[in-house]
Amino acid sequence: MNPKVKSQRRQNIRYRIRRRIGEGVAQKPRLSVFRSNSEIYVQLIDDSNGETLAAASSKDKDIAAQKGTKIEKSKLVGAAIAKKATELGLTTVTFDRGGYLYHGRVKAVADGAREGGLQF
Repeated sequence: MNPKVKSQRRQNIRYRIRRRIGEGVAQKPRLSVFRSNSEIYVQLIDDSNGETLAAASSKDKDIAAQKGTKIEKSKLVGAAIAKKATELGLTTVTFDRGGYLYHGRVKAVADGAREGGLQF
């Protein structure tokens, strides 16, 4: 598949998802997931002010030092973002899977965040 066509298709999926879930606000931010081949990144985004409230990734020192599969590290990333959100006083978020299927590492992030105390 042509890389331009593939990236444009994923961009359209992302826009469709964002239209459906709405914008993240300060009281209920958007939990955005980006998945590369080797790493995973999550952010809590307040779209009304255009700022990132908190972020976590598999490159963080405490998570990168852990042994395990990418799925296990993704679950740790979800728990880390949940901990940062509770420190900010946030309990509910809107989950934005970013055009990825809700499966594997994306699902592991969601499960880790739920176990950490976040509600979607």
